[in-house]
Amino acid sequence: VNKVYLYDCSSLTKFRDDPYVDIITELVKEIKPSIFLIGATSIGRSIAPRIATKLRTGLTADCTGLDIDSEGNLLQTRPTFGGNIMATIITPNNRPQMATVRYKIMNRAKKIPGFSGEIIVRKVERELIDRTSLRKIFMAKEEKNITEAKIIVSGGKGVGNPEGFKLLKELADALGGTVGASRLVVDEGWIPYKRQVGLSGKTVKPKLYIACGISGAVQHLAGMQTSDVIVAINSDSSAPIFKVADYGIVGDLFEIIPEIIKFVKK
Repeated sequence: VNKVYLYDCSSLTKFRDDPYVDIITELVKEIKPSIFLIGATSIGRSIAPRIATKLRTGLTADCTGLDIDSEGNLLQTRPTFGGNIMATIITPNNRPQMATVRYKIMNRAKKIPGFSGEIIVRKVERELIDRTSLRKIFMAKEEKNITEAKIIVSGGKGVGNPEGFKLLKELADALGGTVGASRLVVDEGWIPYKRQVGLSGKTVKPKLYIACGISGAVQHLAGMQTSDVIVAINSDSSAPIFKVADYGIVGDLFEIIPEIIKFVKK
């Protein structure tokens, strides 16, 4: 990072849309970037459309791929129609070109030894727009987020039924990981949506991803194929999941997984 803009203002202590949007919009108008990217987090998804509206420019939300063409247009790729197709969008007539980018879709930037960026500290001399006041914060019960898991054991239709996920959870617990799922089993109601991996679910990048009974539809692969190590267990040797797997096991997962659990627990 070459420059970091740091704003010192008590109105920014707790996040609220209005003051954050006010400050960021003012900065963008001043420095006039050609491209402006925002993380597709809960905060990013809240402020990005408001900023785009104030700047009178376009916004592509939840991008899973970015590129630049020969004319300097940002090629913004995102899933659409429930993740069944991928759309590439450009903003040729307005600047900045804005997009929110899905979490963990890109690799972490490598540290450059000896590199030094500039921190620009700014004071806020005026009253910021703020139509809301924060009265009290309630802490929700914390639950392990699948996007932060280092090990994920995911199941698809090959698991057979909701009871089959008990075996996957046993393996995940033995490995210190968590359980994921394909869209098909989430649609069937076998497991909650928050466990869904894929374009219409979560994008994950764990150190180890074990796909159990998952055929490997494009929508699912796009959400997990950047995992460090992928292990696929499937009875169908021609399943597309094997094309992205580092290790593949062809066979009955209900025979294979218990053996893995025994080995892990030794």
